[in-house]
Amino acid sequence: MMFARLPYPAHGLARAALRPPMRAAARAFALTGLVAGAGLMAACSSPPSHFYTLNADDTAGNSSGNSAAATRTAASPAMLIEVPPVDVPPQVAKNQLVVQTGPTQVQVLEQERWASLPGDEIRRALSSDLTARLGAIDVYGTPHPDGVPLFRVKVTVQRFESWPGSHALIDAVWSVRTMRTQAVLTCRSVVSQPVGGGYDALADGHRRAVQAISQQIAAGVQALAAAPQARVAAPAKGVSSGATTAPAAMVPCPSPVEPSAASSGNGNG
Repeated sequence: MMFARLPYPAHGLARAALRPPMRAAARAFALTGLVAGAGLMAACSSPPSHFYTLNADDTAGNSSGNSAAATRTAASPAMLIEVPPVDVPPQVAKNQLVVQTGPTQVQVLEQERWASLPGDEIRRALSSDLTARLGAIDVYGTPHPDGVPLFRVKVTVQRFESWPGSHALIDAVWSVRTMRTQAVLTCRSVVSQPVGGGYDALADGHRRAVQAISQQIAAGVQALAAAPQARVAAPAKGVSSGATTAPAAMVPCPSPVEPSAASSGNGNG
């Protein structure tokens, strides 16, 4: 007895024809998922970034004062200061820590970063420390009264070196100008602070170096404020020209905070 083979229904043929492409699509989808999962795991396993700042709350002025004294200082400051942006060398003017690995070689650390650019960090730390030491207010970019003595502090960092496990060095030229008489004191401070291992210690070394420079600047401001100011002499009899101004007394640069860690040069202008 013979049986004739019946043909597949049309819809059965279509379903059979679709099976290989569906399998390929499923395989591709699974592969895509594996790749995405691997990428996510790689992102999760990348090392975290660490951020450092030079502006700490344990400055000399803050540690010896209290909230009531701080309120009185803010209400009636003895003087005003202006701390404009600080210039730093271009090679370290970036958020990443740039560490020395040799006399002519540096390494840029992607995962170790400053909270803001080094120039901003130094300016903020100087402003905070100077206002605490001098009982002053930093009025840079802010309207201020004319009756309070105003001193402008300009800092240019020539070297900002980070040697892990060795030392943190800041070489800066700074000036203090009294805005009333335009008398200027210009000095140089080179401060090297020893540091232990780790980048926290390196950031702390730079913070201590900034505080040492701030202490010298504060001494310079106080010396300039206490120096005899230029007096206007009355014109001689029969002379119709305007009054002449006597030169202000020369003010020497303050001594280094630590002779073994800092040096200061005299360059009065």
